[in-house]
Amino acid sequence: MATIKKTALVIGAGTGGYPCAIRLGQLGVDAMLVEKAQPGGVCLNIGCIPSKALISATKLAHKAQHAEKMGLSFGPPTIDMGTMQEWKGGIVRKLTSGVQGLVKGNGTEYRQATAKFLGPKKVELSYADGSPSDVVEAEHIVVATGSVPIQIPGFAYDGTRILDSTGALDLDHVPESMVVIGGGYIGLELGQTFQRVGTKLTVVEGLERILPSMDKDLGQLVAKQIKADGGEIITGGKATGWSEKDGKAVVSVDVGGKIREIAAEVVLVAVGRRPVTQGLDLDKAGVRVDDKGFIPVDERQQTNVPGIYACGDVVGQPMLAHKASHESEVAAEVIAGKKTINDARVIPAVVFTEPEIATAGLSKDEAEAKGHEVHVGKFPFAALGRAMAIDETAGFVKVIIDAKDERVLGVSIVGPEASDLISEAALAIEMGAYAPDIGLTIHPHPTLGEAVMEAAKHAVGEAIHIQNPRKR
Repeated sequence: MATIKKTALVIGAGTGGYPCAIRLGQLGVDAMLVEKAQPGGVCLNIGCIPSKALISATKLAHKAQHAEKMGLSFGPPTIDMGTMQEWKGGIVRKLTSGVQGLVKGNGTEYRQATAKFLGPKKVELSYADGSPSDVVEAEHIVVATGSVPIQIPGFAYDGTRILDSTGALDLDHVPESMVVIGGGYIGLELGQTFQRVGTKLTVVEGLERILPSMDKDLGQLVAKQIKADGGEIITGGKATGWSEKDGKAVVSVDVGGKIREIAAEVVLVAVGRRPVTQGLDLDKAGVRVDDKGFIPVDERQQTNVPGIYACGDVVGQPMLAHKASHESEVAAEVIAGKKTINDARVIPAVVFTEPEIATAGLSKDEAEAKGHEVHVGKFPFAALGRAMAIDETAGFVKVIIDAKDERVLGVSIVGPEASDLISEAALAIEMGAYAPDIGLTIHPHPTLGEAVMEAAKHAVGEAIHIQNPRKR
């Protein structure tokens, strides 16, 4: 067993790990990145990127089927899932190879191995090919091992009938029907992906509405679209088990004490994710883990053990790739001796449903709970020329401001390209901008971004293309 000495070791090459490894290399730190699977982690291999590829493909098919009003008529689409999966896989392969190249190109060593702590500054690397294990001694160690889907009782993943998100992304055909257990963003994104190309969709959510962590008016438009496309949403329902009958999974759902049985070709379980902290032997390093398996960290991404850091999903909510990436760069700079802290004011969140949803900062209720008196500006895409021109008018932009000084506290968007529009809002909040800073910035016409400008103006009673309730 050879001993390798490094200044820094990063465990996990997902979005919480590889940016750290790259930044360490840029800063001249002698570092190693270790990953037991493929570089890029969940996001790049079996999450963000492949799911958005399938979403894009099925949105195109769906849009083509609803273009008659534009004078365009197409026959029923032919869906070749084999070709679609190969296209998706090509994107993933290109990006994973790019990650590995960037890591090595910046001078950080990369190894494919499984890591376990032997002590606070010592990690054992085991190799899948049976090669002798190595021990890495490092002054600084970063844990960025990500998360995995939560399993629920009675629904063990089998890759055929009962699927997790990875299984759904790898389907080689369009299922005739699908039950999604969980009305959060993962279940809705994937459920709508297949619904758009013909799958009969049923969503089962335990709480009283889908997307329960977001404002009600955001999720309502997604629910409306699912129903318009022939789907069903069951709220206040608990999936208690399933059986196989006539080649389908029959899911039992308890709704207010009454049992409903729903038959579907496949069942997607998407009730959240849990951190991957088991199996690392963190206790041998003395690293504290909370009762949910998350690793508490401070503003420098430091754990309770000096020299050990954690980034990404393992440190807790929100479990978002862009949050993980930011945290990993903070850790790298701290290791390199810079006086860097994680002091981000805002972490934008996006749901790639139809329509898309994006949020940044505080909701109205959250702002009021923090003691703010607020004004709300709201501009509908139905009043926007660009939205009409692309035939995507559902939704709105909502801007929450402090009533006293007009500082922007939060922005919510539901509608076309919300995922891209939210970046302007995030920048505004991060920089401490005021509503007039957005409203008086000249936005190009005709664009969807004008809706952000108009909503900011509406918050202060100065919108042009919608009636203002009063001058504020």
